[in-house]
Amino acid sequence: MIAIISDIHSNLEALQAVLKDIQTQDVEKIYCLGDVIGYGPNPRDCIDLVLEMPVVLLGNHDQGAMFDPEGFNPGAERAIFWTRAQLENANEPREKRERRWEFLAERPRIHRDENALFVHGSARNPINEYVFPEDVYNPRKMERIFAYIDRYCFQGHTHVPGVFTESLQFYSPEEIEKVYTLDGRKTMVNVGSVGQPRDGDWRACYVLYDGKTVRFCRVEYDIDTTVKKIYEVPELENFLGDRLRDGR
Repeated sequence: MIAIISDIHSNLEALQAVLKDIQTQDVEKIYCLGDVIGYGPNPRDCIDLVLEMPVVLLGNHDQGAMFDPEGFNPGAERAIFWTRAQLENANEPREKRERRWEFLAERPRIHRDENALFVHGSARNPINEYVFPEDVYNPRKMERIFAYIDRYCFQGHTHVPGVFTESLQFYSPEEIEKVYTLDGRKTMVNVGSVGQPRDGDWRACYVLYDGKTVRFCRVEYDIDTTVKKIYEVPELENFLGDRLRDGR
């Protein structure tokens, strides 16, 4: 069984809680679908915790930290520049700094296992395209994305977990009692966000996948500590902490 995580966004407390929960499951491997950093207060620690995972994809915030960020709102852009400064911190050993930068630079855009494609954004645009639940009412967009999928696709980016079918249905985890059985038909699964959920539930979210079944998991974490850390960094807007409590 594989645990699939995404959109950690430098939230160390959420990541630690999720990894602890995964240890209680029958998990062989952990895949991360990108955006390890950005928004949150602990970019270095979060990178260090995913370094040895067999699959860690490139997210748009990871890419933004390495290059000039494009398409970010002012708050997110300020957070990216602050994140970059943390990764360049001269007070840390050079070997650690170089390893993190090399790790980010080597991240692939996609990964494929037998019947599954793994991306950050979408099968059509692996890093930057958002696929929202309301996109089921945009058949042209969905048909074009599904054309890039052989069978199953796992993605993040929107921070909203759920299942998209090729028949243009979207199921939230609550609607399917947190479990979805894959039947061979083309399906997209958004695994939600570890560090910044946006579905109205503040708890960290991840997915368990055994080749046939997808199970959505929610994990409580020490959100007060994360919010306090964000408040203490002038370059990180307080809003980035406030939204964690609201799950938005």
